[in-house]
Amino acid sequence: MVSQRLKLFIPLIVFVVLAVLFWRGLSLDPNAMPSALIDKPVPAFSLPMLENTDRMVDQDIFKGKVSLLNVWATWCPTCYAEHGFLVTLAEQGVPIYGVNYKDDVPAAQKWLKELHNPYVLSVVDADGRLGVNLGVFGAPETYVIDKEGVIRYKHIGVVDEKVWTQTLQPLMAKLQ
Repeated sequence: MVSQRLKLFIPLIVFVVLAVLFWRGLSLDPNAMPSALIDKPVPAFSLPMLENTDRMVDQDIFKGKVSLLNVWATWCPTCYAEHGFLVTLAEQGVPIYGVNYKDDVPAAQKWLKELHNPYVLSVVDADGRLGVNLGVFGAPETYVIDKEGVIRYKHIGVVDEKVWTQTLQPLMAKLQ
């Protein structure tokens, strides 16, 4: 008789446990995804430049200056949302390199021509191999690269004024 009454509370106990787990999940930052590449060099690559697909560049482009590496694509609505702010950063002298991720080259070239190009240069990652090596979950993602070409931070999602002033700018200043 007592065990039958206890069975009545099992759904309530399960509900309470699930509610606690759900509440805990809501407090987590979805952009705080760990990256195995933090404090490691940018993965080796040799890819064509978007602006001149006959010219190949490699990971050595990051040596000598603290910079941002931004993974973007024309099919990405969130990339469109952050693009204007990246243009503003570039106008302020922030060096930003782009990885045009699994995109149509003519569409990407047209995008930069019409919306302004914030990138020192952008590489074409047509098959997504560099993206896989970087651990890209989806565009946009932005990395802070130090003067030796080492990844120091990874941000998933839009780079906006808040992300820039609270996270990326202080880190870049520290790395200078």
